[in-house]
Amino acid sequence: MIAVSCFTGRTVAVFGLGGSGIATARALLAGGARVVAFDDNPAGCETARTAGIEVADLRQADWTGIAALVLAPGVPLTHPQPHWSVDLARAHGVEVIGDIELFVRERNRTALDAPLVAITGTNGKSTTTALIAHVLKAAGRDVQMGGNIGVPILELEEASAGRIHVIECSSYQIDLAPSLAPSVGVLLNITPDHLDRHGTLAGYAAVKERLIAGSRMAIVGVDDSLSAAIADRAGQGGTETLRISARHPVADGVYAEGSSVWLAQAAMQTPFVDLAPITSLRGAHNAQNAAAAIAVCRKLGLSDEEIRGGLESFPGLEHRMEVVARAGRVLFVNDSKATNADAAERALASYERIYWIAGGRAKAGGIDSLQPYFGRIAKAYLIGEAADAFAATLDGRVAFETCGTLAEATMVAARDAGRDAHDEPVVLLSPACASFDQFPNFEARGRAFSEAARSAASRHAGQEVA
Repeated sequence: MIAVSCFTGRTVAVFGLGGSGIATARALLAGGARVVAFDDNPAGCETARTAGIEVADLRQADWTGIAALVLAPGVPLTHPQPHWSVDLARAHGVEVIGDIELFVRERNRTALDAPLVAITGTNGKSTTTALIAHVLKAAGRDVQMGGNIGVPILELEEASAGRIHVIECSSYQIDLAPSLAPSVGVLLNITPDHLDRHGTLAGYAAVKERLIAGSRMAIVGVDDSLSAAIADRAGQGGTETLRISARHPVADGVYAEGSSVWLAQAAMQTPFVDLAPITSLRGAHNAQNAAAAIAVCRKLGLSDEEIRGGLESFPGLEHRMEVVARAGRVLFVNDSKATNADAAERALASYERIYWIAGGRAKAGGIDSLQPYFGRIAKAYLIGEAADAFAATLDGRVAFETCGTLAEATMVAARDAGRDAHDEPVVLLSPACASFDQFPNFEARGRAFSEAARSAASRHAGQEVA
């Protein structure tokens, strides 16, 4: 845990008592601050009390004695309207910040030159963050990974000259971190998202741009117009800027052509790695993630051999196109995190012969947008509340079977895939739905599929389980 000492002897209000909120309160207390915490959810307040944190209704607090409000990132800062705690803080001239800002201030105070890599983007930031951290660790570097992925940032080890922090940043977190100035800032892409929290697409993009504007070096994906414009502005403003692309060559940076990733330097293009044999990095979206990781790790001084070795050993993120088993030629892939059609599209685009398990609690739009990928689907296995609606979309286009449970769907899909003569048939759980009709969350759904897949794989040809 990082002891946050920049508020020693002063009172700090903390609102939002989930995992990061509790970690924030503990870090402030360890640094000598007085903490007053609150949450609209009584369960959060009880958790804080159990952890020894003072809880009081901030609506009744004396704000004249409060130095800062540390807001959980999920609490509205501006849109659709500021949370009442934000209104109270602003009315009393109290700054509103987040846990990323506290980390940045401690780093600036104690280890300003400690390497900090911050990654953002609408899609791919978790995989890219994990991939960068994995490559660095595989090369023997001292790495701390957290933020919007896994461990809250203030539960990591403190910044030091020989330690690299690799941090995933959501737009909510960037909005609460005005001092964020990473050694290397990565922006992967921008597509419409979280507009309820940022008002407009332009507002959302402006928040993402703050991370790049504060970076000593910027690595920016240029496959969408908003991000490309941000890269141009960063370069024009004097920031060292490398561009990455999964669609076309770039003049200075890293790009992909199919599964091949190339370096572009001084008008020269050099092949770097072929991702085709790396099952955890299939698909164009992962080519962009790999390009970003290559650019970051080269900037941090890793050799090309170290980077290639790290890419090849990357296991992938759990529940995100995660290879969980293999039986002979049949691959079993857990993409339970794909809770809507846009997310499922990435997996469907990454494999040629798919036995697709889909369904759950449907979201707006269903799977109509996935029609361009129907030709890749040998058969679909439908589960959950969305089964009938998905069947109506697939009828006459894709062979399908309605299955009662995920376990049944996995068993039947494994049987059918095992009879396929294709070089690599894939049993793919990419539900395009929320899990809440049958499972408490996508993680539980993914674990259930992984268990069923390993069981099915053990019964089929090859007896090989990943």
